[in-house]
Amino acid sequence: MSENPIQNTSAQRPGENYFGAVLAVAWKDLAAELRSRELLSAMLIFALLVILIFNFSLQLDRTTRESVTAGVLWVTFAFAGTLGLNRSMAIEKDRGCLDGLLLAPVDRSAIYFGKAISNLAFMLIVEVIVLPVYFILYNPRNFFNPGFLGIILLGSIGYVAVGTLLSTMAVQTRTRDVLLPILLFPLVIPVLVSAVQASMGFLSGQPFEEILPWLNLLLVYDVIFVAAAFMAFDYVVEE
Repeated sequence: MSENPIQNTSAQRPGENYFGAVLAVAWKDLAAELRSRELLSAMLIFALLVILIFNFSLQLDRTTRESVTAGVLWVTFAFAGTLGLNRSMAIEKDRGCLDGLLLAPVDRSAIYFGKAISNLAFMLIVEVIVLPVYFILYNPRNFFNPGFLGIILLGSIGYVAVGTLLSTMAVQTRTRDVLLPILLFPLVIPVLVSAVQASMGFLSGQPFEEILPWLNLLLVYDVIFVAAAFMAFDYVVEE
């Protein structure tokens, strides 16, 4: 009877070590950013500039303006997210931290999930700050719909899932600042299109039955991108 607790504890250790490594990588990035505020400030300023430029350049009638606001919002998120993904991995590479992470005695996928969680946290922080500005500038209907906020979360997860993998690949090259958008944007088109259509549906008050296909498509691509990145990350960092 006394051996069972020990056996159960031993059986749990691999999982505990894995999730501990994921949280350690994510916390390392968050703690470093809290000290420097280099990444978040760049993402936030860039996002605010993009949404302001769209606001002043799109002098449209109210109906047309309402039909494009969801696209404007996601273009802003995509541009700011790309900047954050690029800088996040570039900082790791320039400081030699990436090599140290790869030498750590943990599964490589734990490094991927840790980086993805921190990148998602940075993106969500920027979105929380940008959304009130978006509301003031565009005054969309049904802005406080929980479904709209849920779509933002799901779209961000899909974007960060594939973006973290590709930024790890691009950071190994000399043209990393140019290469990441070229690799990333074609792959995330399904996520962005689904997120824009679903967001527009919630903001315009469409029936849920019309939004559901876009929501299902977004969920499917989130699962596919996370699974593909999980399986490919070890190969990418080895190359």
